[in-house]
Amino acid sequence: MKDFTNNLFKKYRQKWIVIDTNILLLWFVGNVNRARISKFNRTEKFTPEDYDLLNNILYSFQRIVTTPNIMTEVNSLINKIGEPERSQCLSTLSDIVNHKIDEFYLETSQVVKMDNFTKFGLTDCGIINLAKDKYLVLTDDFKLANCLSTLEIDNINFNHIRQFDFK
Repeated sequence: MKDFTNNLFKKYRQKWIVIDTNILLLWFVGNVNRARISKFNRTEKFTPEDYDLLNNILYSFQRIVTTPNIMTEVNSLINKIGEPERSQCLSTLSDIVNHKIDEFYLETSQVVKMDNFTKFGLTDCGIINLAKDKYLVLTDDFKLANCLSTLEIDNINFNHIRQFDFK
């Protein structure tokens, strides 16, 4: 599993990576306050060490790819964090968006036409549409990861690599 995952990371370092909502949220919260990770209900399943792993992974990629739908979900979740971390997370989001993230707009009218729309919804179908034949997807969503695999879209389930030290 570790070799397979390392090979995927190497394959896509120059092609970029799509990060699903919960993983991106972990990154922003961890950038502000590692201790907050286990205290915020949307990131409490993660540890500060998970943040370190994620940070190492993401900084090995030139750019991160996202959609407005992912960013809207992340923003909404950040708004549920108490101050001062809420404002700090939004400041971090602003900085990272301007230096490390490329956002691609997918028309909702096209995404809702996808076969899996009623099963996966707007954000996940946008990820499927965006990543196909272009990007690696990092998610913690088992259902999405299985769908991506079925569609032969390269993906890594973060839950499967948390026990390994990837660098």
